[in-house]
Amino acid sequence: MTTSTTIDRDALFIDGQWIASDGKAAIEVMDATTEEVVGTVPEGTPADVDRAVSAARRAFPNWSALELEDRVAFLTAISEALGRRMESLADLITHEVGMPRALSQAVQVGLPILSFSSMAQVTAEFTWEETIGNSLVVREPVGVVGAITPWNYPLHQIAAKVAPALAAGCTVVLKPSEVAPLNAFVLAEVVEEVGLPAGVLNLVTGIGPVVGEAIAAHPDVDMVSFTGSTRAGRRVSEVASATVKRVSLELGGKSANVILDDADLEKAVADGVAKCYLNSGQTCSALTRMLVPRDRLDAVEDLAVEAAESWVPGDPFEASTMLGPLVSAVQRDRVRSYIDKGLGEGARLLTGGSDAPDGLDRGYFVRPTVFSSVTKEMTIAREEIFGPVLAIMPYDTEEEAVDLANDTEYGLAGGVWSGDAERATAVARKLRTGQVEVNGGAFNPMAPFGGYKHSGHGRELGPFGLDEYLEVKAIQR
Repeated sequence: MTTSTTIDRDALFIDGQWIASDGKAAIEVMDATTEEVVGTVPEGTPADVDRAVSAARRAFPNWSALELEDRVAFLTAISEALGRRMESLADLITHEVGMPRALSQAVQVGLPILSFSSMAQVTAEFTWEETIGNSLVVREPVGVVGAITPWNYPLHQIAAKVAPALAAGCTVVLKPSEVAPLNAFVLAEVVEEVGLPAGVLNLVTGIGPVVGEAIAAHPDVDMVSFTGSTRAGRRVSEVASATVKRVSLELGGKSANVILDDADLEKAVADGVAKCYLNSGQTCSALTRMLVPRDRLDAVEDLAVEAAESWVPGDPFEASTMLGPLVSAVQRDRVRSYIDKGLGEGARLLTGGSDAPDGLDRGYFVRPTVFSSVTKEMTIAREEIFGPVLAIMPYDTEEEAVDLANDTEYGLAGGVWSGDAERATAVARKLRTGQVEVNGGAFNPMAPFGGYKHSGHGRELGPFGLDEYLEVKAIQR
């Protein structure tokens, strides 16, 4: 599907108004399927960040003092307004990111709507105050929040930060990814539509080294919440440390899917391939390492190839498409280079490869790829690829499987499959990672999401996500 017109956004949303950027440059947004320009946004500057932070700082006293139920009412109104735009938002994000259209509607738009609407339940069940001895312990908003978000689930990651921050009583300066920023302007339109007070949510687009760093460094920003690569997260931490602000990081992953010897192989492998390939593998929690008993390796390989080859890449607006393009030429070339590196280091290619899929010379497509006989020293076993590339790794004992799963600098997600749910849960407890799904357990948008080790610190979603944006005060009486 091609776009007939481009969406040209020529203003930022600051202090409740659409205003021109201090800079004159624009950033082109590419359609992942057609490689055509789908829109433009302003390339913001540090001066724009200053204006946005000042607006957020001015708005904070009144917004934080507003009754909780009134703040939640605004979030409910935002959720409902996004729901009215679900169809057009799903189309837009499919153009920006390339996720198949049906999944975009359910995931890329459905989850953000839920993030805003669920805050009524979260805040009602949250412990805002408690008495400990002679102390009244209260939770108060941290202040002005800088939210820096990625391109893979763009509106979902925005909502996962903005909704709890606003519920907590914080005000926000948002910098969406310059790769997929157009959906953020729709949110800003919605915020304006529902009458959110001026300065409570501000939108500044631009590139990370300029706008992102200006937010992280700003002395009037009390907290930075960042989702993105581990490399960029280190930089955010470094810049933010000068002003000793709170930093929450959700970073990369290289998650292991441990299939035990008593697992239902057909279910485990098919589900594991799907968890690796969702959003063309552009998922930080993707289960990209499949750990299998060595004596069942042949059967797993056959099942993995069968499953992978059912993920036929194509136009994400076609109903039959399972696998859309990657988000950009840079990302496509990066993933293909990892495939070549896997071959060069001796992994066995079972299906896929670095060539363009048949008939898809245009668009940022990569073949669904499966490697086997991958060892822990190989690059494709250690580095986050962020594409539809699965690494099958054999093991001999359950203890070795746990060691392999934990032998990574990351710790974001994981999976365990077994015919005995209690056995699987026991293994899950041994994995040093923020989330583990047992026998394909479904994603829970109210459960805490975040990582160990180089996958970051802090948690998003549900009550744990709300708690990130609160300070704790003890009042002795």
